[in-house]
Amino acid sequence: MTDPLNDLQHQLRGLWLPLITPFRDGELDAPSLRRLVRHYASGPVDGLILAATSGEGLSLSMAELERLVMLLRTELDDMRRHLPLCLGLSGASTRKLQDALDETAAWPIDGYLIASPYYLRPSQRGLLQHFTALADHASWPIVLYNIPYRSAVGLDNDTLLALAEHPNIAGLKDCGADRAQSIELLRHKPAGFRVLTGEDAQYHDALSDGADGAILLSAHIDTEMFAAVQHHLRAGHREAAAACWQSVSELTRLLFAEPSPAPAKYWLARAGLIASAEVRLPMVEVSTELAALLDQEIARRTLRDSQSGVANVA
Repeated sequence: MTDPLNDLQHQLRGLWLPLITPFRDGELDAPSLRRLVRHYASGPVDGLILAATSGEGLSLSMAELERLVMLLRTELDDMRRHLPLCLGLSGASTRKLQDALDETAAWPIDGYLIASPYYLRPSQRGLLQHFTALADHASWPIVLYNIPYRSAVGLDNDTLLALAEHPNIAGLKDCGADRAQSIELLRHKPAGFRVLTGEDAQYHDALSDGADGAILLSAHIDTEMFAAVQHHLRAGHREAAAACWQSVSELTRLLFAEPSPAPAKYWLARAGLIASAEVRLPMVEVSTELAALLDQEIARRTLRDSQSGVANVA
């Protein structure tokens, strides 16, 4: 019998995509979801995160979460493509999150991505006990999600290193936006504990510092080039990696110029991968001004790709 933790730790590296959740007329858009899965599963993506920040998970009901997971796994099975799936969960109540872990225990996923509890601002001791209780309870391994600018409290390195020893915690999505803290964590973490950056704009720096990979909303666009940055760095081709990064680094600014994932959804709708750029309140679609900037960049990249003979839908 395989060990789910070892399986996820082995797969928790490279380029992961925090998949957007397509909507149409207020409902989950299954045809667009299938189209997204087939597009990205045919490319250099090493895993998928579902219903996290980029997937507007807090706006989804439990029934919608289940439908999302089942649709996605069925599509991958039809393709005979195995990609690890982590389900994003968030909440400020340990007990309610344990209930969610119970409700999702039989779903065809490989792990969870769980953010620090928001709004309450617990102490480091509280965070340690919170994540320990969840990891003790979960049927699937947990990836910690440190994102203090959204949760209002961050996990410090002493807490992260203590949690890294838990037998059901596989790694970390690092959105601490503190390079010095990240480097210190990478220096002291256990060998099996994976650290993937979630800071799109710090992607190249994080890989150069030793991160195991990345979970990037921006990689919905020009996925192959984002993957090439890692490929070249691993091969020791630093100049080639820097050139690839230079070609996509502007995307990491443009796609976060307004609250995410609205800009990425606009781009994907323009590319024909999803039927609508719709988001759920309190999120709103991009402004007219940003739409114009996105259209300019789409046109520029389309021209570049046509001149180079590259077909790049998104």
